[in-house]
Amino acid sequence: MYKSIIRPIFFAFDPEKIHHFTFSFIKILSKLPFASSVIKGMYQINDPRLEREVFGLKFKNPVGLAAGFDKEAKLYNELGNFGFGFIEIGTITPKGQIGNPKKRLFRLKEDQGIINRMGFNNKGLESAIENLKKRNTDLIIGGNIGKNTLTKPEDYTADYEACFKALHPYVDYFVVNVSCPNVGSHAKLQDKGYLLELLGGLKELNNKETIQKPIVLKIAPDLNNQQLDEIVEVVEETNIDGVIASNTSVNREGLKATKEQLEAIGNGGLSGKPITERSTRVIKYLADKSNRSFPIIGVGGIHSAQDAIDKIKAGATLVQVYTGFIYEGPKLIKDINKEILKSL
Repeated sequence: MYKSIIRPIFFAFDPEKIHHFTFSFIKILSKLPFASSVIKGMYQINDPRLEREVFGLKFKNPVGLAAGFDKEAKLYNELGNFGFGFIEIGTITPKGQIGNPKKRLFRLKEDQGIINRMGFNNKGLESAIENLKKRNTDLIIGGNIGKNTLTKPEDYTADYEACFKALHPYVDYFVVNVSCPNVGSHAKLQDKGYLLELLGGLKELNNKETIQKPIVLKIAPDLNNQQLDEIVEVVEETNIDGVIASNTSVNREGLKATKEQLEAIGNGGLSGKPITERSTRVIKYLADKSNRSFPIIGVGGIHSAQDAIDKIKAGATLVQVYTGFIYEGPKLIKDINKEILKSL
């Protein structure tokens, strides 16, 4: 029903407006008597064989929702009904910011992709914490953190540390987002020397806490092999807990969208089917190079159960969906979990 009826209606409207409408709709729907139970019955698979222990955390199943969907931690309780094993909120920045000028979210329907240049739009730390205080789910919740757009390069680390300290009591693991193509000084954020400094600082803060929270690094799918080698070295040298591969891409090769369409859209990060193989290759390279010495969360172009299985076979311990969730609907999570069970 989603793909035949609901999606065509949604896709007739502006992507960002329909995103906000969907949030309101799910909020209202979930307040109706028995609605949450019905949704759980339709989409959840509760099977102990799906459970995964990763980073010292116990996940109900290995299928998560990637950051960017619930940016401000407004809907994670309700989204948990759809069968996810974990949900990642954010990207959260210390101060609230409106992000880049609209229009900034575009569908590539023929390619089953999305281009966005949202620019870390969110209401900031205080708002996210207030929303996280309303947590009534036992799902694992990850916190994706970044810097404010106007922050000076010498203060980047301070932004990440502020987010880390403030969110520490409220999330189960942290994602250090240095790979979004829609923020300034993108190159510095992926420099090995700076990553060692940033992650080292966060590890020091973590060690001061009574309970340490896992820290993972989110990387781009466009890194070359030398850069991926450096990522493996960074993980080993800082002893962080893992990597998310991968974020959105700036590469436009192989798209069905015309040159004119792409020029009209402009810059931004590409997600969805066009980066399926690219992100899987990155996962396999990291897993092979590191001899699977750290967990990898695989994300990028998962539109089917087979896409998720391919990423797991390549070396991913957990997977996340985002654009596939929009194109395929909530049944995708159930399909992936069913296929994982079949493969056991």
